Amino acid sequence: MSVKMESGVLEIARTTRHHGVQRSRTKEAAMFNAVIDAPFGKVGIRTGGQALREIVYLPGHTASVEPDCELAARAAAQIERYFESADAGFDLPLAPLGTAFQRRVWDGICAIEAGEVLTYGELAKRIGSVSARAVGQACGDNPFPIVIPCHRVVSASGLGGFAHHGGEGFFRDVKRWLLAHECTTNRFQLR
Repeated sequence: MSVKMESGVLEIARTTRHHGVQRSRTKEAAMFNAVIDAPFGKVGIRTGGQALREIVYLPGHTASVEPDCELAARAAAQIERYFESADAGFDLPLAPLGTAFQRRVWDGICAIEAGEVLTYGELAKRIGSVSARAVGQACGDNPFPIVIPCHRVVSASGLGGFAHHGGEGFFRDVKRWLLAHECTTNRFQLR
C-alpha cells in the first residue's frame, strides 16, 4: 500500500442520530465529492486540494454523486475494485490528519493483511503501546476506513465497536460485511 501525505485540514460536519443511523444535518450527498454504491449502503468520498480528506459509510438511501474531480474518481474506482476483490490495494494521497500516536496506530493497521484480524490489545503490543483502549480510540478516529482497514481490529471478546459506534446497528453491520468479504477466519462469532 502506498500512502502519500499532503497538507490540509479535515472539515467535520455536525451530525445527529436518526433511527440508529448517523445522518448529517445538511444534505448528505452534497457534502461529498463522490457518493458510490456499496454492498452495505453507500460510501462518501471527500477530497481537498491534492489529497483524500475523508471516507464515510452512509446509509443506502443517500443519493449517489458522480465524482466531481480526478482524485474522487480515482478513489471511487479503487474502492469499487476493493468491493469486487478484497485483495485490491490502494494508492491514494491521504491528507496528513491525526496525532503522531493515531498515525502510528493507522500505520499498524495498514500492516494487517486482508483476511487477518488483530485485537486492540494485539495491535497495541505490535506498535509498542500499553493501551488497547487508546488503540481502539485511534481506530474509531480513522478518517480513511477501507483504505486504512480499521475493521480488521476487533475486541478481545468479539467484534467490538466500529467508527465510535458500539452496540448493534448500521456501523457494526458494515464491519461484519467487510470482515466476511475478506473471508476472515473467525476466532470468534461476528455478532
